[in-house]
Amino acid sequence: MKLPATLRALGYRNFQLFFGGQLISLIGTWMQNIAQAWLVYRLTGSSVLLGAVSFAGQIPVFFLAPLGGIVADRFSRRRVVIGTQTGSMLLAFALAALTLTRTVQVWHIFVLASLLGVVNAFDIPARQSFYVEMVGKADLMNAIALNSSMFNASRVIGPAIAGITVAVIGEGWCFFANAVSYIAVIIGLLLMNMEARSRGGPAKSPLADLVEGFRFVIGNIPVHAILMLLGVVSFAGMPYTVLMPIYADRILHGGARALGGLMGCAGIGALAGALRLASRTKLKGLGRWPPVASFAFGATLIAFAWARVFWLSAAVLVPVGYSMMIEMAATNTLLQSMVPDELRGRVMAVYSMVFMGMAPFGALVAGLAAARIGAPWTVTASGVVCMVVASAYWSQLERIRGPARRLIAAQQGTPAEPPPLGNPESAVETDR
Repeated sequence: MKLPATLRALGYRNFQLFFGGQLISLIGTWMQNIAQAWLVYRLTGSSVLLGAVSFAGQIPVFFLAPLGGIVADRFSRRRVVIGTQTGSMLLAFALAALTLTRTVQVWHIFVLASLLGVVNAFDIPARQSFYVEMVGKADLMNAIALNSSMFNASRVIGPAIAGITVAVIGEGWCFFANAVSYIAVIIGLLLMNMEARSRGGPAKSPLADLVEGFRFVIGNIPVHAILMLLGVVSFAGMPYTVLMPIYADRILHGGARALGGLMGCAGIGALAGALRLASRTKLKGLGRWPPVASFAFGATLIAFAWARVFWLSAAVLVPVGYSMMIEMAATNTLLQSMVPDELRGRVMAVYSMVFMGMAPFGALVAGLAAARIGAPWTVTASGVVCMVVASAYWSQLERIRGPARRLIAAQQGTPAEPPPLGNPESAVETDR
């Protein structure tokens, strides 16, 4: 049976197994994210501690992702992901046990969040660079977009279930459900049939591998430019999610169910954005998407900051989620189209550093700012920063275009002829 173009990566058996297991697991992950934020807020009532827990959970990615990239390029990525998913499962069981026995304290949450961050520092580079082994380069963009679709479908379902579960039987059962959900993805990974991957070339020291990855990023203008855009947006914009419990409780007066509903609406928008990207079959024109999406993300964040009724806040979060997903997934796709296979894990580690590693700094700043000037002004400032950096990137797009075209052509094995003079639309078949 021929699959629609939007679902073409699901024609690969290994990706089918990955997709099915991840869908179940990610619903549990989102349940835990919502329940953990609510648990911290219930125990402390502090916006500062909400930001601090998010910081503790993500900061290990910033420091350890380069090591995760080396591991992803040196060893079997499937085995690395099996190991990280098992570690995540055990940590979720530990948090569930502490919460269900009513012995959980805030410092427990900090420790477990930090350990999960360490696991993610190795999981994200391996998982992101694993897609090409499951589907090949031809359908890589579709696999990335479908994975983003799955992530955001679970982002709709998970928070909605978590909001009801927390309100009825408590946070602990969300953590338990998340722990059990990891079993599905581990089984899927074990059932895969993978060909042995050859590294090629003589073995290098870990330090040489690390330097090689950073040299590629720094030495290529389109690579470090798009990563800088993502990093600033991640720092300034993504921490709005840390302040969601404050909006749900103090501003909208809806409690845990409102929190689940708000996050679910952001997930609906993000799901739509991921499906939009999945429907594309070519890279042409994709280079414009990150700056446009970043600008739209900032503008809609400002609108959300000042909404004061639930239905309006929820409605505005749909384009917030849509634009953020477009920015993130388009950046991922462009990077993976420009990077050689032997450097994929290390470059995706840098992607992890700027996407997830910058967010904890932003979360900490957002928590402190919200305590001083309030959540609405904090989110407004975040939106302004996103709009400014998107405008700056757009002004440099012509300078980025040519080098990006040559990098992508090199990875696809196609000639990189210069575009006709005066015709910017033909600058890159891949467009940056």
